[in-house]
Amino acid sequence: MITGVNHVTIVVADLERSLGFWRDALGLRLRAQSPKMAYLEGGTLWLCLEHGTPSLREDDSHIALSCAPEAYQSLCARLADAPVWKENRSEGPSLYILDPDGHKLEIHLGTLESRLAHYRRTGPAGMRLM
Repeated sequence: MITGVNHVTIVVADLERSLGFWRDALGLRLRAQSPKMAYLEGGTLWLCLEHGTPSLREDDSHIALSCAPEAYQSLCARLADAPVWKENRSEGPSLYILDPDGHKLEIHLGTLESRLAHYRRTGPAGMRLM
């Protein structure tokens, strides 16, 4: 049985540039680094940045990250120069940005429960809630 996210690994073209984004802009804590990879931690997120050649798809695949509600506005301000890949249409505040290698990220204030409550009120046709 799956109990949660174990870790996320993304391939990055420039490890130092990506560390600047993930560590400095997003505030993750660097836990280990080699010439080819770095491990960072943010809350329960364990993120591996692996040096290589990113290859991204044209779909809605992304990594959604939570932050404390009181930190949301200041985090969005720090990320003001990051490219936006999608406008927010979710039930809560969300910022959809790209990291330096084009990985799609979402900074989201909400939970699975808040999403399901939203669908209970305004769910799309055919949505079944369990």
